[in-house]
Amino acid sequence: MRHLTTRVLAAAVLLFVAAAGCALAVRRPSIAELHYNSGRYYDKRVAIEGEVTSAWGLPLVPLSMYKVSDGTGEVTVLSQGSRIPSRGARVRVTGRVSELAVLGGRPLGLHIREHDVDFRRW
Repeated sequence: MRHLTTRVLAAAVLLFVAAAGCALAVRRPSIAELHYNSGRYYDKRVAIEGEVTSAWGLPLVPLSMYKVSDGTGEVTVLSQGSRIPSRGARVRVTGRVSELAVLGGRPLGLHIREHDVDFRRW
């Protein structure tokens, strides 16, 4: 009887770990895929990698934006961090996909709210 209880407990722990791993998984779509299937990725955590094509922010305002291109498309990243990657920097961004509105089934203002970024010069 004790052996059976240990097996059931082990199976329950294994099932919990597998479910948690699926829930925490970060999707890695191309930017073209984000634009094409924006509804699939809306409010989901994704990771993209590419080159910063432009960056801007205002002094003393804790919000900045930059655009990232991966060769398939370009997406805007909203950042609340104090460091903005410079144009030409290679970045890996993790964040949530969001949009300002949907008009005629097309997303307007598709962007990623930055959670984490790793950037370096090429």
